[in-house]
Amino acid sequence: MYEEMTSLERCQATIRLEPHDRVPVDLHNFMMTVVDEKLSPAKLYQDGQLLGEAQLASWKRFGHDMLIVENGTAALAEACGCEVSYLPGSAPVIERPLLADLSKVSSLKKPDPWNSPLCKAVIEATQFLLDQIGDRVFVMGRADQGPFSLACMIAGPETLMVGMAAGENDEEIFELLRYTSDAFILYAQIFREMGCHGTSAGEAQGSPDVISPAMYEKYCLPYAQKITRAVQNDDFFLSYHICGDTTKIIDRMAETGAAILEFDYKCDKSSAKRATAGKTTLLGPIDPSGVLHHGSIAEVEAACREAIEVLAPGGGFILGPGCALPGTTPPENIDKLLECAKVYGKY
Repeated sequence: MYEEMTSLERCQATIRLEPHDRVPVDLHNFMMTVVDEKLSPAKLYQDGQLLGEAQLASWKRFGHDMLIVENGTAALAEACGCEVSYLPGSAPVIERPLLADLSKVSSLKKPDPWNSPLCKAVIEATQFLLDQIGDRVFVMGRADQGPFSLACMIAGPETLMVGMAAGENDEEIFELLRYTSDAFILYAQIFREMGCHGTSAGEAQGSPDVISPAMYEKYCLPYAQKITRAVQNDDFFLSYHICGDTTKIIDRMAETGAAILEFDYKCDKSSAKRATAGKTTLLGPIDPSGVLHHGSIAEVEAACREAIEVLAPGGGFILGPGCALPGTTPPENIDKLLECAKVYGKY
């Protein structure tokens, strides 16, 4: 049994595939942290100080090892020029695609995250948390959507995917993906320069639930590799998130070079472990809605214990939800998740 570590030490050792005391825990709980706030969604998700304080209060309540700091999926798209809608009880969403058609890709302007309300809020919240607990806890400032998902927001998923299926718009699609890769890199470098421990790229649209593995390999993988090479180093790690059943592409996800792969409960755990053992760290895969939100404490324990038994041997595993937790997730279920890591996840 290893000597007890701080949360930061535990996470960094896990990600570096070094010996550590137990399985770390991430919560991906930004909606839980602000569910009781009375502000309008627009004011709430644009308030970096409030978001940071809410994350800090949650950490004091639960004591998890890793904080993923974000305010939804629309921040970087807003910085690129997309219009954002603020719906009651929901994180911000994109109102409509920015481009009328793919021929307009060259008209896109370089984003400025500091002048985008949503991006700026995440930057400010992340800095607040680094100042407060960054010497003890792994703080991940999320640079939002990866190249392919951001391209879907800017062009519209139907327009983009029809062009991909036809195979007649590759020049424009690749130009768009180069633009979105550069946008992500620009945003991620802000977090790296402020001393963050890592960042995360969400690629939900790259899931086999949405596109074929062949399309993933053509339109997603090269750009995931590009952003990884550009932002990741020995002290700043990229976490690559694809939800849905990623069993068919989990080996390709490992080829991105990302230090962390966030994966969902739909993915076969044994396949994920075989594909990534000794190469990268897995984060997940507890069902955020079915088990953690609606499940009993016994069901949470069963799911966490099974995940630890399959994924923890040899290291390279962070226990947490496979995607963002609903705002009304019962705190007692989160307590049980933390307890399982401490009871069943010791090395």
